[in-house]
Amino acid sequence: MTTNAKNVIVLGTQWGDEGKGKIVDLLTESADAVVRFQGGHNAGHTLIINGEKTVLHLVPSGILRPGVQCLVGNGVVIEPASLLEEIRKLEAAGVTVADRLRISRAAPVIMPYHIRLDQLREKARGGEAIGTTGRGIGPAYEDKVARRGLRMGDLLDARRLKKLLKPVMDYHNFVIQHYFHDQPLDFDNTYQQALDWGAALKNNITDVTSELHQLQNAGKSLLLEGAQGSLLDIDHGTYPYVTSSNTTAGNAATGTGLGPTDLDYVLGITKAYTTRVGSGPFPTELFDDNGRLLAERGVEFGATTGRPRRCGWLDLVALKRAVRINGVTGLCITKLDVLDAFEDIKLCIEYVDDAGQPMAFPMSTSAWKAVKPRYISLPGWKTQTRGITHWHDLPENAKTFIHTIEKYTGSPAHIISTGPDRTENIIRHNPFSSHST
Repeated sequence: MTTNAKNVIVLGTQWGDEGKGKIVDLLTESADAVVRFQGGHNAGHTLIINGEKTVLHLVPSGILRPGVQCLVGNGVVIEPASLLEEIRKLEAAGVTVADRLRISRAAPVIMPYHIRLDQLREKARGGEAIGTTGRGIGPAYEDKVARRGLRMGDLLDARRLKKLLKPVMDYHNFVIQHYFHDQPLDFDNTYQQALDWGAALKNNITDVTSELHQLQNAGKSLLLEGAQGSLLDIDHGTYPYVTSSNTTAGNAATGTGLGPTDLDYVLGITKAYTTRVGSGPFPTELFDDNGRLLAERGVEFGATTGRPRRCGWLDLVALKRAVRINGVTGLCITKLDVLDAFEDIKLCIEYVDDAGQPMAFPMSTSAWKAVKPRYISLPGWKTQTRGITHWHDLPENAKTFIHTIEKYTGSPAHIISTGPDRTENIIRHNPFSSHST
């Protein structure tokens, strides 16, 4: 554990799937507790340790480090059935979860009607579908903002639960039945299901905000884990093709109850190229052999849905924007080894319109459609970087690639991931340390 207490945020700077889970697991060696601050089980964090693959959805990635406390903050929406199944699988694999997991009593609950509504809406949109995972995330956040949602603490009080559940189910069943012309959900079954969830999780539901402040007052270091990526932020992302929460650093405070001044460092995770799952703008997307090679070498399939990811060159315009809106302290560049096979590597450094004139960062769908990426080309290194753990062992062209990213974004690359395993990293600066290597 660390001796100099520090609180570090780890988040994605693209459209998600940047490899946050592995980096959280890596850095948890220096942390006393890990806390998720937004999103739901639409996120999937893949970790590979000694060749063994584990995919986490709601349980914080620090769970694979024995003795580390794991907390789920109030900013996370929770589907209890999925959480219980995740706990069951982890414990069956020998991971102690129940005694180390704390869940905020203020975290919104994803109910069966949220999932039904999510799927019905996407189906009704047809070709204009957002590309959600269909897991009820958006409708649950809507109920939270509308002040009609259930929270995890409500599952522990049968009388209160029934009082809250009846009117919200009447409301959503009306929409399901009369707008989407689908079958309404049964109240008694839904109520009993919610009671069962509360009974199963009662020892885990607590005041997470108070626990975090107690840890901090005791001199413990906290790692705050984001889900999805900055370009999916409900306010700052490629709206409306975004998720339903704030995925940027500001939500690390509101999604946990820590104060902004309690947060010391923001680590922005970016792939050495760009991917996206689902619909929405993607200026550097490739439809050629290069795109197929990125997908093949990067094994680009969603950890949660299995959907193939769209692939393209690294978009430095979008990355620089993400660095700014998150106040990124340092970058972690993942999947560098995926680029080992390329003769030439392109980087998008500017958006231009049809006339070749520079464009500002787009804030509407129509503006995104007008974007033409302008690239620079760098020579590849055509040699294996997989498993390299020291900066001086990288090929010179790989160093040039990383320096170009640093120069354009104004943010140093503190960590470079050279493979999927926990040990395959170059750590130039540990965010929990005051020393660089």
